[in-house]
Amino acid sequence: MELITPGLGLIFWMTLAFLFLVFVLGKFAWKPILQMLKERETSIHEALNAANQAREEMKQLKFSNEQLLQEAKNERDALLNEARKVRDRLLEEARIKAGEEASRIVEAAKASINNEKMAAMTELKNQIAESSLTLAKFILKRELTDPRKQEEYVQELIKEIKFN
Repeated sequence: MELITPGLGLIFWMTLAFLFLVFVLGKFAWKPILQMLKERETSIHEALNAANQAREEMKQLKFSNEQLLQEAKNERDALLNEARKVRDRLLEEARIKAGEEASRIVEAAKASINNEKMAAMTELKNQIAESSLTLAKFILKRELTDPRKQEEYVQELIKEIKFN
């Protein structure tokens, strides 16, 4: 039973060794250990705060990136719409210019055709007149070789002049 119940001296020396150990640990070990635990707790807390802050910054960056992406899409759409408008305007202007040019060419062609027609008609009239004069000249030479026929022709002309 001696092993189960300790003696009074053993309890005294164990208590004294325990108190000495508590005093030495309190004097030299507890403060640095508690300080290290406090520093560890602070560093963990700061790391958690930094992680939360980084998470918030990532959310902000993600939101900012999404916003920039949306702005870029909107700008791209605006540029495409502007390009379509410019293309349509240029096509319309080209169509109008082509129509005007075609009308001008048609008008010029009509005027040219009309001028050529008038020139041809004038030339034809001149040739007909020349042919008529030549023919009349031959007829008059033949008819008026006889003096009696000349006298009859002069009398006929005088009668016509009096009626006009």
